[in-house]
Amino acid sequence: MNAGDLVRVTRAGVTNEGVLMPSSTEEYLVVKLDGGYNIGIAREDADVDVLETDVYDIEDAQTDSDGTSEIEFDEDLPTISLISTGGTIASTVDYRTGAVTAQFDAEDVLRAVPDLAGRANYRGRVVANILSENMTTDVWFDLAEAVVEEIEAGADGVVIMHGTDTMQFSASALAFMLDTPVPIVFTGSQRSADRPSSDNVMNAVCAVEAAKGDAAEVMICMHASESDDACALHEGTRVRKNHTSRRDAFQTIGAKPLGEVDYESEEITFRRGYTPRGETDLALHADLDDEVELVKFTPGMDIAALDYLDEKSGLIIEGTGLGHVHTDFIPRIEELVDDGTVVAMTSQCLEGRVCDRVYDTGRDLLDAGVVEAGDTLPGTAKVKLMWALANLSDPAEAMGRDLAGELTQRSVPWE
Repeated sequence: MNAGDLVRVTRAGVTNEGVLMPSSTEEYLVVKLDGGYNIGIAREDADVDVLETDVYDIEDAQTDSDGTSEIEFDEDLPTISLISTGGTIASTVDYRTGAVTAQFDAEDVLRAVPDLAGRANYRGRVVANILSENMTTDVWFDLAEAVVEEIEAGADGVVIMHGTDTMQFSASALAFMLDTPVPIVFTGSQRSADRPSSDNVMNAVCAVEAAKGDAAEVMICMHASESDDACALHEGTRVRKNHTSRRDAFQTIGAKPLGEVDYESEEITFRRGYTPRGETDLALHADLDDEVELVKFTPGMDIAALDYLDEKSGLIIEGTGLGHVHTDFIPRIEELVDDGTVVAMTSQCLEGRVCDRVYDTGRDLLDAGVVEAGDTLPGTAKVKLMWALANLSDPAEAMGRDLAGELTQRSVPWE
């Protein structure tokens, strides 16, 4: 019995069939089921039957192919740059642990998604190879510079492969850091390629189609529904991940999605206005101030939680309702403002905008120097303030006006 064999394992009256995987411990067997999941089974008292040998080449699955992607250049096709930062869309199973890990480069993505062939000429580069919880501002710098280099080299559009957990933050960062004449499209997948329900192929195909399109915006392209029919195009500063695992986890907040890509027809339908391709000159404004924090207010919160903010350049508060905190916090917030910290208020609510002129608490916050961020999403507001502090003479004033589609002038029903 060896790794790669098809086995039937019975233990404690439960029988499972699958491919035997390498295990990091002698105490457990690791078996890959037909559905793509790995399970651990205690070896003690387990009855194992080998049904077929060497059905899975473990060594090949653990190592990158030595081959390179050979994609013939077609002068009639646009050139799309594929930039990989890691994440589930560029992940596979680590057969040492049985867990999903980011280890593919951009060329691996092309080999893994053959449906991309014939749609464009591709250039690929790796900026990072991380799961998105490990994203940093340094990677944002590298990513923005890579996008500029690709566009300067003639790319007609850019697709960024990114983990979904922090994709909305990275999309916001590039929306503020870049003026772009071509589409910049983030995409990822909620479920890795080894699972039958993976969304990686459709998301990648639709992202490439969007990158070939006319909207020179920073966008996120992900499933529009649980079905494999279309992907939604979300403006990078107005989107958030609203579900841990659904394929349609991403939603535009406070408006309709910017558009939609039909998977079968490849047709792009836009629902709102956008900046057309070629209208904006390429420019990079890459500076960010890292000394910005996002704090969520909750009932019973200790005021001492704000003590570490004395040396920070900026603070985004995710307040209740229209933008409130406990009144006991207001003197401490005023101290921060007096010491030079820019403090902006957002709301924990998914819809609507901050308005601190309705109740006494809000008016006291305004008197303390807090600025309203309107209906800017809290995560986007943090990235915006990081950028505004480093690039604008009056960052506090900028939090109250739209810079990159993050702030609507008024909230209206959209359904």
